[in-house]
Amino acid sequence: MKIFQVDVFTDTPFKGNPAGVCLLKEAQPESWMQNVATEMNLSETAFLMKIQGGFNLRWFTPHTEVPLCGHATLASAHILWEEGMVGRVEPTTFWTKSGKLVCTRTDGWTEMGLPLRMTRTVEASKGLLKALRADREVLSVNAYLSSEERMYLLEVSSAKVLKELNPDFSRLRREEATAVIVTARSSQENLDFVSRFFAPSLGIDEDPVTGSAHCYLTPYWAQKLGKNELVGYQASRRGGIVKCELHEDKVLVKGKAVTVLKGDLVNC
Repeated sequence: MKIFQVDVFTDTPFKGNPAGVCLLKEAQPESWMQNVATEMNLSETAFLMKIQGGFNLRWFTPHTEVPLCGHATLASAHILWEEGMVGRVEPTTFWTKSGKLVCTRTDGWTEMGLPLRMTRTVEASKGLLKALRADREVLSVNAYLSSEERMYLLEVSSAKVLKELNPDFSRLRREEATAVIVTARSSQENLDFVSRFFAPSLGIDEDPVTGSAHCYLTPYWAQKLGKNELVGYQASRRGGIVKCELHEDKVLVKGKAVTVLKGDLVNC
């Protein structure tokens, strides 16, 4: 069984966000996929299986299955094109727990349509602010709350403050948040905003570059900046560039990718 590691939202090896991509010949138990994802020990490992009308796609962190993962979707499309399973100029269609996702390729960038997630202003718990260790620098607190996820989006006063954040992850893990996105207006002319993504409850203290976070970030900054095409930088240690475009019912996220590992699962 073929397995790959792809660095996403970058064209440079060892930058961006690494994702595992496993090509399945037949359906496998959830427990097996979870074991493989734990073995890979990446923020997400994607599992692909050919079906009528495209590919079934599921994503697992080292600890649990997640309903949506942008960078592992982009990694999956990259591998299907690179391995010749889909023509390089053809779109790739994925059927997932978040519905139908389609990736296309243009000028070396992979574009994927993701669900639009509008946040609303909320009052954050004192525990959440203390866990981030930046309560005096928070300008606004927003959230997307549903039966499946409790996603918080906090804007801080500057890119400098954001880059220097040092959260208390053990405390953050005890909060109700599925994940916390922290963002700030960029001080660089070629970027609109910067962000970081923390999800210790999912087994990921900090995700290097998070495509799905831009489902929330894009409408937030589009409204604040008065523009529908944006460029974001996720300011983790590895870092990565994400291009975003707001549409009426979805967010288009664009990124580059590079394969760094190809292998076979054996004795599994």
